[in-house]
Amino acid sequence: MAISEKMRHFAEKSSWIRKMFEEGAKLKSQFGAENVFDFSLGNPDLPPPPEFDTTLQNIAAEIKPGVHAYMPNGGYPWVREAVAARMSSEQNIQVNGADMILTCGAAGALNVVLKALLNPGEEVILLAPYFVEYNFYVDNHGGVSKIVNTDENFNLDFDAIEGGISEKTKAIIINSPNNPTGQIYPKEDLEKLGSLLEAMESKYGTSIYLISDEPYRKIVYTGYTVPSIFTAYRNSIVLSSYSKDLSLPGERIGYMAVHPEIHDKIPLLDAMTLANRILGFVNAPALMQRVVAELQHVSVDCSIYENRREMFCKILEDAGYSFLHPKGAFYLFPKSPIDDVKFCEILQDNKILAVPGRGFGSPGYFRLAYCTDEKYIRGAAEGFKKALATAGE
Repeated sequence: MAISEKMRHFAEKSSWIRKMFEEGAKLKSQFGAENVFDFSLGNPDLPPPPEFDTTLQNIAAEIKPGVHAYMPNGGYPWVREAVAARMSSEQNIQVNGADMILTCGAAGALNVVLKALLNPGEEVILLAPYFVEYNFYVDNHGGVSKIVNTDENFNLDFDAIEGGISEKTKAIIINSPNNPTGQIYPKEDLEKLGSLLEAMESKYGTSIYLISDEPYRKIVYTGYTVPSIFTAYRNSIVLSSYSKDLSLPGERIGYMAVHPEIHDKIPLLDAMTLANRILGFVNAPALMQRVVAELQHVSVDCSIYENRREMFCKILEDAGYSFLHPKGAFYLFPKSPIDDVKFCEILQDNKILAVPGRGFGSPGYFRLAYCTDEKYIRGAAEGFKKALATAGE
């Protein structure tokens, strides 16, 4: 066989999100796109803010020499300073441009971090439910994923986390606001997590890094805020992208920043910068670096997602589903009345596309992405009722 055994195995268990997206393409071809209710892929449908279009046009018109040349692997210094200034406000701690690296999206950032940190066989704790590709990213760099469940409300389960930490633990990845649940970890829980990790570092005589994946930081609903990771724990790394808050997933522009007082900061940043290059990213896209530098306090209109959330929650409540109201991001994660894969098949029979919870490490649930036009949310109402009735037969 031409491909490696590992990749063959990965392909067999690869992302349920993409599988359902492909099923959706078949249904749309058969019944027409307007008759299929596709909630499978977290692909933002809102256009970028108007400021993006103006800034892009102005910067793209620049024709001075070297405008498309290589820059330092960590990104343009002045762009890093602009991102750091905004992060300083978010994190309630002074972040400098030298503390960060611009990357090819949050996925690129996470691979760079793991490449820099992991020795073969070292463990990374993932909190279920989690973005499924975390598993693959950890494996990319010789690590071992250790899955730890969150509690019944998808909050941190500290006993489970402590039980999952060993002398091999190198990092823990958190994602808040969370994909797929929409949960936001409160400030006191993050502080408690920081204290726990400090105790475990002391116990095992090692460094354990808290990696916070924050692409949904600005997609937050009324009454909620996203607390600072840096004020909760010194050995922390924050990474993010502009895929969601500027609706630019295809542009692959993101960043990562280390806590200003992180252990071995200079060697760590040097390793990350090298990883950015040797993993093949080389540097983040030059054009997008220059664009986002001017848009640090701009984002899409979150009220649109909030209105969709309210509409979707009412439809599901009226139909009889059980779920937690998301505090951020643009996903719902209801309980499945039967096996989650079988129930997603029933939904598909009703032309509704959802992703089984086992795709996120949490069987018994299913994910719905509401980054889609409200007409599809409204149009799916009867299908959700019929699917639940069918599952109960």
